[in-house]
Amino acid sequence: MAKFRILSIDGGGIRGVVPGTIVVALEQKIIKKTGNPDAKIADYFDMIAGTSTGGILTCIYLTPGNTSEPSLPRPKYSAQEALNIYLKDGNKVFALDRAQRLRSGDGILDEKYSAVNLETLLFQYLGDTKLSQLLKPCLVTSYDIQRGKPKFFTQHDAVECGDSNDFLVKQVARSTSAAPTFFEVSLAKSLSGVSYPLVDGGVFANNPSLCAYAEVQAKFFKTPDGFILKCKAGDKKKEELSEITAKDMLILSLGTGRTALNYDYNKAKNWGLAEWPKPLIEIMMMGVSQTVDYQLQQIYDSINQQKNYLRIDPMLTKPKMVQMDNATPTNIQDLKELGTEAAELNSRKLDDFVDMLLQQS
Repeated sequence: MAKFRILSIDGGGIRGVVPGTIVVALEQKIIKKTGNPDAKIADYFDMIAGTSTGGILTCIYLTPGNTSEPSLPRPKYSAQEALNIYLKDGNKVFALDRAQRLRSGDGILDEKYSAVNLETLLFQYLGDTKLSQLLKPCLVTSYDIQRGKPKFFTQHDAVECGDSNDFLVKQVARSTSAAPTFFEVSLAKSLSGVSYPLVDGGVFANNPSLCAYAEVQAKFFKTPDGFILKCKAGDKKKEELSEITAKDMLILSLGTGRTALNYDYNKAKNWGLAEWPKPLIEIMMMGVSQTVDYQLQQIYDSINQQKNYLRIDPMLTKPKMVQMDNATPTNIQDLKELGTEAAELNSRKLDDFVDMLLQQS
C-alpha cells in the first residue's frame, strides 16, 4: 500500500535558506535516482505544509508553470529557483528604509520593514495564481487576529469548497509571513469577498508537521488505488475505504536551524516587560518546533515505524544566524553552507527517504 508523502517546512525568516538548500539537495537526489532531469519536488509529495518562510516555499514549489496545458500541469520552479528568492532577493525584503526605521522606532512603535518589497517579490514569483490552482494539496498556516483563531490555507479545500476557501496565492504567502514587529498585518480577501486580518503562522505553529498529519487523517481516505478526499468518497464501497494512520504516512520535516537557548537565571529572574519580549519569542518558536518533533517521534516510535519520519534541523553555528531578518550577503552565505552541510551529514537518511518516496510514485 502506498504511503501519503508529506513535506513540512518551519518558519524562520531569512533562515528559510537552510531548508531551501536541503530541498535542493533532495531534488538533485531524486533527479539522479530517476534519471529525469525535469523532476521537481512537487512531483514526489502528496502534500506540502509550511509556516511563514516555509509557507512561502510551499507556495513556490506548488505553483504551476504550463498554464497553456492545464491537463498536464508541471511545477513552474525547481528547488534551486525557489531558493533564489532568498539568495538573490532576501536583502530586498529586509531592506532598512531610513524613514521607516525612524517612524517605527526601529520596530518598537510600528513594523520594522515596509511590506512593499516582499509583496512585489511574491507577485513576481506567484503572479495571480489561485490557491485552488496549486498542483497538490497543501497546508499553510496563519493566525486570524480578528476572529481569534488559526487560519489554515489548504489547496484541497479551495478546490472542493470554492471561492469561500480560495485566495490568491500571493496573499497566502504574504499572510503566513506577516511576522509581528517585522511586517504589518496582512489583510487577505477570499475570492468570495470576505476579509481576514492575519499574522505569521509562527505565533502558534512554527513547525506545521503535526498540523499536516492531522489534516491528512481528518480529510483523506486510503483506497487500493491510493488516496482520495473523504468528500469525494461518493459511492465507493466501504470496504475499499480506510482511515489513514501514522503507518500510512511519510513525513520529512525541515527546520530553519535551532540554537541552544540559554538565559542566565540571575539575570532572567528579574526581567520585566522591557527584557522578556525578544527571548520569549525565541523560546516560543523553538519550543513549539521541538514539541511537535517530540510528539511525532513518540507517534512513530510507538508503531515501530521510525524511518517514516525524518526531521532535519541543524544547529545554528553563529550568533548572527539566529536573527530572522539578517539578510546580509555574509549571513545568507553562512546559512546556505549550513544547509549544504546538513544535507551532507544526513545524506544517507535522505537517500533512504528518497527510495521510499520513489516506491510510492
